[in-house]
Amino acid sequence: MGKGNPFGTHRVIEPQGAMPQAAWKLDNNFSQIYDNEILVDVERLNIDAASFTQLEREAGEDPQKIAGQIKKIVKDRGKMHNPVTGSGGMFIGTVREIGKAIQNHRDLKHGEYIASLVSLSLTPLSLKRIKKIDLEKDQVEIEGQAILFESGVYAKLPQDLPAHLALAVLDVAGAPAQTARLVKPGDTVLVIGAGGKSGLLCLYEAKKRAGVTGKVIGLGHSENSTDRIRECGFADLVIQGDASKPLEIYEKLMAATLGKLVDVTINCVNIPGTEMASILSTREGGTVYFFTMATSFTAAALGAEGIGKDVTMIIGNGYAKGHDQITLELMRENPKLREMFERMFL
Repeated sequence: MGKGNPFGTHRVIEPQGAMPQAAWKLDNNFSQIYDNEILVDVERLNIDAASFTQLEREAGEDPQKIAGQIKKIVKDRGKMHNPVTGSGGMFIGTVREIGKAIQNHRDLKHGEYIASLVSLSLTPLSLKRIKKIDLEKDQVEIEGQAILFESGVYAKLPQDLPAHLALAVLDVAGAPAQTARLVKPGDTVLVIGAGGKSGLLCLYEAKKRAGVTGKVIGLGHSENSTDRIRECGFADLVIQGDASKPLEIYEKLMAATLGKLVDVTINCVNIPGTEMASILSTREGGTVYFFTMATSFTAAALGAEGIGKDVTMIIGNGYAKGHDQITLELMRENPKLREMFERMFL
């Protein structure tokens, strides 16, 4: 085949003119690849937490039914793009073929082991079979192939970290990288969903950035989640509560901060309906960072307007320059953090 569009629009089937992420259906026929594509033999998918939770609930936690849902989505759409949550995930695999017109990835070689750093919601994917559904890790072992476009980003998997661990960490690499930009010394920071993988990474990064004059508050929903937050030792205060009940969370934060509320709220929870808890917990002029893919822009924008709250709200861009290396380095930097992730994801 000839050279395709660097952003992958040549793979869009429906609707014509759309970008791959917004498209309903992509071409996942890889019998021949375009000159500026990278073909990868995929062995594992890390499904976005919001997407996996939705699939799991709909399937009643039945792995076979979840596998059936994933197969249907990929068959219908040519990509793993959950039509309910709108989110995807990422993959790890081995480079099989590199288009001869590739310009941006000249350091990449055939046979290298990589993780995609772009969403499965824009990645052409072909499934041969699903080997295993891992309910604990939100991961799926598969035999299949995927395409990375010329504009796509990836990380070469490090030799000093297990592949499953690197995949879990890289899937949420944007969260701690953005946290590092947002949190300043002396800030009071709230991390919602602090017991999950993105939450734990954000807690650690927030504690580093806020310093001894700052305060980090970790909010978890379940006892298991709050136990993990306490165990990691990165939060100055641990609160248990349901982030879908905004007044309950607001009252707890008012008590915890003596009415001052927080400077920065980082929302990592994987269920919908937590926008107002985030906004209410943040002081006037503060910042709310919505990393969760379950966020409704409408609910956040109109909700803040409805209560007359002037806060800066940031959509969680999963990409930040150097975010892969920043996040992998956290695993090397803190033995406690790595031990917890190994326990959760290996």
